[in-house]
Amino acid sequence: MTEPRHFLNLSDAGADGLAAILADALDRKAARAGWPKGRPDTDAPLAGHVLASIFEKNSTRTRVSFDMAIRQLGGSSIVMEAGQMQLGRGETVADTARVLSGYVDAIMIRTDDHAKVEEMARYATVPVINGLTDASHPCQIVADLLTIVESGKALPGLKIAWLGDGNNVLASIYEAAGLMQFDVVAACPQGFMPADSDVALAKGRGRVVANPREAVDGADLVITDTWISMGQAHGETKLTAMMPYQVDAALMAAAAPDAKFLHCLPAHRGEEVTAEVIDGPQSLIWAEAENRLHAQKSILRWCFGQVG
Repeated sequence: MTEPRHFLNLSDAGADGLAAILADALDRKAARAGWPKGRPDTDAPLAGHVLASIFEKNSTRTRVSFDMAIRQLGGSSIVMEAGQMQLGRGETVADTARVLSGYVDAIMIRTDDHAKVEEMARYATVPVINGLTDASHPCQIVADLLTIVESGKALPGLKIAWLGDGNNVLASIYEAAGLMQFDVVAACPQGFMPADSDVALAKGRGRVVANPREAVDGADLVITDTWISMGQAHGETKLTAMMPYQVDAALMAAAAPDAKFLHCLPAHRGEEVTAEVIDGPQSLIWAEAENRLHAQKSILRWCFGQVG
C-alpha cells in the first residue's frame, strides 16, 4: 500500500510542493470568483472523499475553512470535538488514528502537543494534516504566502519582520523562509525568543533582534500575532514585556513604503497591534483570513497527490 502524504510541516511538501500548492490555490480561487460559497468546484476533484477534523483547541478559521474546503472540492466533512470523542476519555492517539483511517479519507487535527500529530500520522493509513500545534502552524503560513503573492510581491528576496512572541507561527515562517528563499527578522523580548532550532529552519535567512525598529527597517511585510496564546493565562508580566513590540503607525512607517501588515487572528487591538494599523490601508488581514480556505483546498489536493 502506498504511504499516505502527510502535511505536518511545510518541509513535508518542500519548496516545489509548496510552490505548486500556491499556484493551484491562486488558480482555483480565480476560477470560482463570484460563485456562491457552497457551490462545488467544476471538477469536484475530491468527490466522494470525507475529511475528519479533530479539535482539541477552539477554532474559527481552521474549523470553517477546512469544512468549506472539502465541500468545495466535492467531498464531505465530519467535525469532532476531542472532548466528545473517546480520545478525550483516554483512548490513545494511535488507536484513534487506526479507527478513523477505516472511516474517512483524511484527518485534520488541531491540538496542543506536536507529538500527537506525529503519532496520528505514524498510525494512520490516510493523510494527516496539522491544523495547529504548539510547535508549528503550516496551514496558516500557506495562507500567508498566498496573500503575499496575491498582493504582487515575489517571495524570493522578500524581507519579513516579525514582532512579539517567538511562537509556533514564527517557527513556520522561518521554515517557509528556508524553503522559499526570503528573509525573516524577528524582534522578541528576552524570555520570549524563538528556539534556536526554529531559527535554524530558515537555513541562514532568519535572525532574532531585540530592537523592533531594527526588525522592521525596510521590511516588505510586518507580521505579528496575539501575545497570549490559547490556553495561556492573560499574564500582566508578559503583556508588560511585549508592549514595546506593539505594531503601531510609527513602527509601520519604518518599514518599506509599500509594506503590508498581516495577522493570523484573532487580534487584540491595543495590545499586539493598534486599531490604526490593523484596520488601516496597509492591512491584508481579511484577504489573509479568506485565503485560509483556498490554501486548505490546495493542501488537501497535495495530500491526495493531485498537486505537486
